[in-house]
Parts: sequence; C-alpha cells; structure tokens
Amino acid sequence: MLVRSVLFTLLMALSVLPWSVVVVLGRLGGYPVSYALVVAWVRAVFWLLDKLCRLNFRVEGAENIPQGNAVVLLKHSSAYETLVQFLLFPRQCWVVKRELLWAPFLGWAVAAVRPIAIDRDAGQRAVAQVLAKGKARLDEGHWVMVFPEGTRMPPGETRRYGVSGVLLAQAANRLLVPVAHDAGDYWPRRGWRKRPGTVTFRIGRPVDPAGREPRKVNEQIQAWIEGQVEELRRAGVRR
Repeated sequence: MLVRSVLFTLLMALSVLPWSVVVVLGRLGGYPVSYALVVAWVRAVFWLLDKLCRLNFRVEGAENIPQGNAVVLLKHSSAYETLVQFLLFPRQCWVVKRELLWAPFLGWAVAAVRPIAIDRDAGQRAVAQVLAKGKARLDEGHWVMVFPEGTRMPPGETRRYGVSGVLLAQAANRLLVPVAHDAGDYWPRRGWRKRPGTVTFRIGRPVDPAGREPRKVNEQIQAWIEGQVEELRRAGVRR
C-alpha cells in the first residue's frame, strides 16, 4: 500500500502544475469557469485516490445543510478535507493564509477561486479581514469555509478554536454549520502512506449565533466537533 500511496502522491503533485494553468486560463471565461475547473480536478483526485489507495468517503447529516449559504466550521487534520469540502457544500470560498497565494502555479489557481486571504500574524487586523471579505462573499451567495484551529492538528489533538468564524456569522446574520470527520486517521498530515478505508464526514445541525456571546458559541461548537471526531475514531478502530 505504501507504493500505491507514493504513486498517488506523485501523480497528484504532477497534476498541479498543468491543471493550475488550466484554472488560471479559465478566468478568461469568468469566475464560474475557474471554479468548475477546480471542482473537476478535485473529482479526478478522489477518483485516483479510490483506485490506487482504496480510500473514499461518506457523508452523514447532509440533511442538516441549510437552504441558504452559511459559515462552515470544519475540523482540520489532513489535506483530505481541504479537497472534499468542494464536494460537500455549494459554491464556496476558504479562509487561507495569504502566503499560499504566493506559491507558483498552485497559489495562482487558488487565487482564481477568490479565497479570503489573510495575514494570520496580524491579530485583530486578520479578524477584521475575515469579517470584511467574508461578509462580501456571503452577500454574493458564497459559503465561507473556516478551519477554526488555524492549522492541521494530529488525530486526537486540538487547540482553542479561533473566533473569527462565529463573529462573521453574527455580522452577516448567517448560521454556523459544524463538520467533524476522521480524515486524519486515513491521510495523515505528515508522511506518504494513505490508509485504505472510508472517511466519515459528519455534518451537525446549524447553530444560530445571533445575540450570543461568541466565545460561548465557539466552545459549544468545539465540544460538538471534537466529541464527534473521537466517536468516529473509536468506530474506525472497531472497523
């Protein structure tokens, strides 16, 4: 399985340069074209991952996705969820560190789908950037995807969730949608090996943060996400 994992990683890496060029050129046809091209690449990556590594995913709680666009708080433990989110929710944008956009080719492709790029070292200014840019994206009809831990955490670990996602939902009068998963046990944040199996993404009931203390909302969502992750990980061991 290690050989297959290495082969997948190499093929995916090799695909980034030409497909990034395709996505950037797609901007000539407008943002919807670039976005559709990114989604097509993601689908191709997951097809290859399934064929080579026998790794796929399933979704629980899809009925909890609200009709209107919202702010999604997503557990961050792997590269897997950064891709699969394109397939779980409608047209969306990410909150990303601005340095990602500086990477040749990949950064250009990411920029083509209009992320919310922030300076994570800017403290309160970074939060202000998320609120201003995020509200504009929500008003345009996008979903806003937030990794509240700010960085990938090893399975079984977490850190205090950042509050910018909750503040954005309050400022824009939107719901918060929590998402838990066990992707870190199948596609670790370090190393080449991909474990065969089925990653479970569990979508929770939307949380209305209106009129509530942001930190309390954050604590509620973190408790739910981390509790669900632990439950999924225990179930994965039994499988």
